[in-house]
Amino acid sequence: MTSSQAPAAARGGPADIHHARRWWILAVLGLAQLMVVLDSTVVSIALPHAQSDLHFSNSDRQWIVTAYSLAFGSLLLLGGRLADTFGRKRVFLTGVIGFASASAIGGAAVSFGMLVAARAVQGAFGALLAPTALSLLTTTFTHPSERGKAFGIYGGIAAAGASVGLLLGGFLTQYLDWRWTMYVNVVIAVIVTSGGAALLAPHAAEVRQRIDRLGTVLAGVGLFSLVYGFAHAATKSGSAGWTDPQTLGFLVAGLVLLVAFVIAELRVVHPLLPMRVVTDRNRGGAYGAMFLASVGMFGVFLFLTYYLETVLGYSPVRTGLAFLPLTGAVLVSSALANTVLLTRVSPRVLIPLGLLTAAAGMALLTRIGLHSSYASTILPPLLLLAAGLGLVFAPSFSLGTLGVAGGDAGVASATINVAQQIGGSIGTALLNSIATSAAATYVATRAATTPRPLLAASAAVHSYTVAFWVGAAVFVLAAAIVGPLLRPGVPDLAANEGIEPALAHA
Repeated sequence: MTSSQAPAAARGGPADIHHARRWWILAVLGLAQLMVVLDSTVVSIALPHAQSDLHFSNSDRQWIVTAYSLAFGSLLLLGGRLADTFGRKRVFLTGVIGFASASAIGGAAVSFGMLVAARAVQGAFGALLAPTALSLLTTTFTHPSERGKAFGIYGGIAAAGASVGLLLGGFLTQYLDWRWTMYVNVVIAVIVTSGGAALLAPHAAEVRQRIDRLGTVLAGVGLFSLVYGFAHAATKSGSAGWTDPQTLGFLVAGLVLLVAFVIAELRVVHPLLPMRVVTDRNRGGAYGAMFLASVGMFGVFLFLTYYLETVLGYSPVRTGLAFLPLTGAVLVSSALANTVLLTRVSPRVLIPLGLLTAAAGMALLTRIGLHSSYASTILPPLLLLAAGLGLVFAPSFSLGTLGVAGGDAGVASATINVAQQIGGSIGTALLNSIATSAAATYVATRAATTPRPLLAASAAVHSYTVAFWVGAAVFVLAAAIVGPLLRPGVPDLAANEGIEPALAHA
């Protein structure tokens, strides 16, 4: 037990309780994180079945995903600050119960509008849940060696959750019903709620700061506008989406509001996001790495899923199983990155190395064809990509919350979740638009020379390879940008040992 924990231990206070139960708490928080992350993909495989049941159009289909992203991304910073202000255990359990309730309503949806509304409410409660879980992890694991292990596991879950969602969504859709991709959250939430109620120590915050209302509005509406702008662009064909007045209006409004948010945060007494959180070089670099890696990563799940199911003819379950090696490799790579490498290697080397490794894996995926072998063409790039993502995500989660004051743990956790969520939303819209344009161009230039039965499949494969090349370029660009931001030298992983008072917010 560290010296910072000793006083609380003597009092039998929250720090002592959390320290004694820390590995059980990690299991609960990891399961909560898995529930939030897998929900971004578990519904994707079920969408065609939901569309058939509820009779909505192809253009409406994307809003099932976008409604969740809009609410989740725009409310994350507020969720992190609420956790710091009103108590992390209280906000965590509220988030879990609300998320499960919205999932149950979504599973029982009888109309498109009801399903979209349920997904938006899911996102809102997810914005409470995700940053609070990470801030609880930050305040529970303060010893350097244990922190590395805990964040390695947590980062691995965050990186692998999307592929777990594909596997779980495939099984539930194929063997039960699409509605179970929503109901499954209720089952997980019962376990998380029971564990959180029993293991987390409640304690009111000693000083309750006022909520920064102006910052909340500027950040929330700004992030909403930015995500909506990219999502709207993806609904149009080709480049038309990016020149559409509505797209441009929302993107410009989002950027203006976020600039205004930064200016406002520099002037208010109790900011929603204190600039000291993001101006630290390691934390700022971690947020940048998480954002850019998410832009490139989500294209893999989107386009490789389409490729496996529509070109190679995989079933939903087989598609999910195809991503399973990626899940295992990410977990191993994440654990190795945080427990072994981050204590010996500068993040300025480690994180760019991971980004370049992921870029190499993405580039190798461009070899796919109409009749590619999974074992020789798809599996090796997936494993390489997983190794790279593990070297990025786990250290970024750790660095993004390292050295923050106890009262800022929630908002620091929210910031790294914002980076991941907004990056994923932008990446999905951007790569989908690029792929759509590539497919249309391929059809236009090859229609006269390619037999009609092969034309659509060949155009699809071409569009996926273009998207993979763009994803690889994003990873390379990320390495070039993030590397100089990160501080040279091995980080002081003991920087969080002094935040024991933060446990008073649990």
